Amino acid sequence: MLHLRLIAPVEKTDKVVHLIEQTVGTAHLIVLRDAARDPAGDVVLCDVARESGDELIGGLKGLGLEETGSIAVEDIGLSLSRRAEEAEKEAPGDGADAVLWEQLADETHEESTLSVTYVAFIILATMIAACGVVLDNAILIVGAMAVGPEFGPLAGICTALVQRMPRLALRSLTALLVGFAAAMLVTVGFTYFMDAVGLFSKVQLEAVRPNTNFIYRPDAFSFVVAVLAGIAGTLSLTSSKSGALVGVAISVTTVPAAANAAVAFSYDEYRQAWGSSEQLLLNLLGIVLAGTLTLLSQKWLWARQRERAARTKGYQTPGT
Repeated sequence: MLHLRLIAPVEKTDKVVHLIEQTVGTAHLIVLRDAARDPAGDVVLCDVARESGDELIGGLKGLGLEETGSIAVEDIGLSLSRRAEEAEKEAPGDGADAVLWEQLADETHEESTLSVTYVAFIILATMIAACGVVLDNAILIVGAMAVGPEFGPLAGICTALVQRMPRLALRSLTALLVGFAAAMLVTVGFTYFMDAVGLFSKVQLEAVRPNTNFIYRPDAFSFVVAVLAGIAGTLSLTSSKSGALVGVAISVTTVPAAANAAVAFSYDEYRQAWGSSEQLLLNLLGIVLAGTLTLLSQKWLWARQRERAARTKGYQTPGT
């Protein structure tokens, strides 16, 4: 269940209440007259099944509530209510399959913003991966994958393509390109420093490296794994199962590939640098392709599910 806290101008409150009452899957409707001060208006509280959340939010935006009032949405961890159980049964579909597009856009907007924190994380992850490739240490490689924040911008690009949001696409692409460019540039300098103090050497980079040589040797499996990771990552975002993102992060070699390319470039080892760059591009392409197709599939399947529910239960979407 989702909890909605709305601030509605007095003249729109009745329309908001009517919309909620006509939406299948809502419960616990509360109206507090003149309770809001900034912006001024009435406060409307209600709970809604996740399956009906996207349509209700869309209906509220259709009333212009985000412009003249406020729409706040929270996930309810626990709701002990028979009425809530009935509301979830009345709502069409399954909550685990429902996508809250506004929430997804908001999350990817935050995760794909080019900020000091984002750049710091991707630089640190790439430097950790650089230590991993030189030492042929798989644990450091896995750690670098987990630290890397690059899935946020990748998810932002996928969401922007499906929802046709050019600003989000540009913001996500900028964060991705600038982040990796900064990380690789700093890692080149880091490599020179580590070499100067005797901790890195070209001999280590050119060694057999059985644990990490796959990073600069892309093959078909590189793309396949990236596609599978893109699907899993997208599903984890849309279903609020964020724990799966950790598994996604450590299954693709974006950050390690960038690190290996930077270290190899520092030592004029252009064969490894090119192979690592190819690995990086394959992973990025696979994730974006898979993520976009997954979102399109979810959108289509959910629309079909709602249409089927409308025929069998007489369900009407908000505003109809």
